[in-house]
Amino acid sequence: MPLPQLTVYRRDRHNRALITLAGEIDLESAPLVRAALARCLSDGIRTVDVDLTPVTFCDCSGLNTFLYAAQQTAEAGGVLRLHHPPPTMGLILDLTDCGFLLLGPPLGHLPPSLEDAPAPAVPAPPHRTVPLVAVLSGDVR
Repeated sequence: MPLPQLTVYRRDRHNRALITLAGEIDLESAPLVRAALARCLSDGIRTVDVDLTPVTFCDCSGLNTFLYAAQQTAEAGGVLRLHHPPPTMGLILDLTDCGFLLLGPPLGHLPPSLEDAPAPAVPAPPHRTVPLVAVLSGDVR
């Protein structure tokens, strides 16, 4: 079975995490997203910001994963917010009218505890060669 085309990067600051997803979120890669977000909760993180800027595609299985993670986070007394969803996900959020449950302010408006931290590692444009260290990648079983 081919590996999902998704990489997860995570940066923590106190009880907050910034998760940056890069690639495609679909039925095959959604378990990787679910595992990364569940790990935040198990690590005591209660505020999770998810940057979707490098995501090229997200289908309804990705939406379902985010809705489940938001519910789990809320039950733990926290909040999960998505930032910069790709157009396909924006359309799904509009059609299902559930964007208000997931969408947060632009990342430039995060509290100072994350704004003053260095930018997360995101895939470099094709003309640059910056090495990245992935937190999670590949097949989750």
